[in-house]
Amino acid sequence: MVYGAIDLHMRYSQIRIIDADGKVLGEQRIMTSRERLVTAFANRGALRILLETGTESEWVAQALEAAGHEVIVADPNYAPMYGEMTRRIKTDRRDVAALAEANRRGWYRRAHRTSAPQRETKQILRARRLLVQQRSGLISLVRSLLRQSGYRLGTGSCETVPTRVTRLGVTGELAETLAPLCRQIAALTVEIHAVDARVQTRTASDAIVTRLRRVPGVGVIVATTFRAFIDRHERFAHAGQVSAAIGLVPREDSSAERRHRGHITKAGPSELRSLLIQAAWVCWRHPGSAALRAWVDRLAARRGRRIAVVALARRLSRILFAVWRDDTEFDAQKLAMA
Repeated sequence: MVYGAIDLHMRYSQIRIIDADGKVLGEQRIMTSRERLVTAFANRGALRILLETGTESEWVAQALEAAGHEVIVADPNYAPMYGEMTRRIKTDRRDVAALAEANRRGWYRRAHRTSAPQRETKQILRARRLLVQQRSGLISLVRSLLRQSGYRLGTGSCETVPTRVTRLGVTGELAETLAPLCRQIAALTVEIHAVDARVQTRTASDAIVTRLRRVPGVGVIVATTFRAFIDRHERFAHAGQVSAAIGLVPREDSSAERRHRGHITKAGPSELRSLLIQAAWVCWRHPGSAALRAWVDRLAARRGRRIAVVALARRLSRILFAVWRDDTEFDAQKLAMA
């Protein structure tokens, strides 16, 4: 069998082709484009090609698979793939040589390749996240400018910021400075509502999202983000792995009788982790979550509210996974009996 490897980069990539004995059959640096990548591996039959997961990896994998090759998208955090724990000299040629050898020997761990529908959903959610961040930044600036002049913007939703600024009766240069910012906030709010409506329409027929939304504190954005990240529940053996993948489990440094657990790892998607913590605050106050509220109240009395809400977010991630995996509905009575 012939093996290929790609050290993939945005503009140029390094490729290497070896045979079953490890003999180098070809190596070159090429422009990262569909045509050049397919051509580089042409006329050698069907190859098994290894590349690391990344921003460009999916379209590259699809292009090479369409050309008849077997493509493995590997987890770059799997240390044995490079044959050594530390590399004092790191170059693209050394990297691709290590990847080719890992491909030949099977020293790799496959990364999960998200399905096409969930990749599209992730793109929509990323666009929404940027719009929300831009609006938040503008609101923070408006608040700061008002405070510098002795005004206080009262509490309220993001949507009502322009109206609340108008009610303050600001005049002069400050009013002219704030006007374009408020117009931008209003425009971004319209765009965010449009994306939210698109997400609602897209997930209306998704039975999994519908079930997830019945968990207290979980809305359409949280459910859709969780759905897109998990993609297929079969890739996780149990709910604890989901919490770990989201970064909601404590760091641990234990040996023998000594056991030390610290702050959460914050591994995985920060957006989903943040959304689950927000959902935990909502769940804490939700009338349909009496059992969860009683549990988190006891924890907060011992450890404090901030630790308690993170623990609740971790538990929500496990509840969401169980609801999905078991094809069931959220049942508050089961929690009360647990």
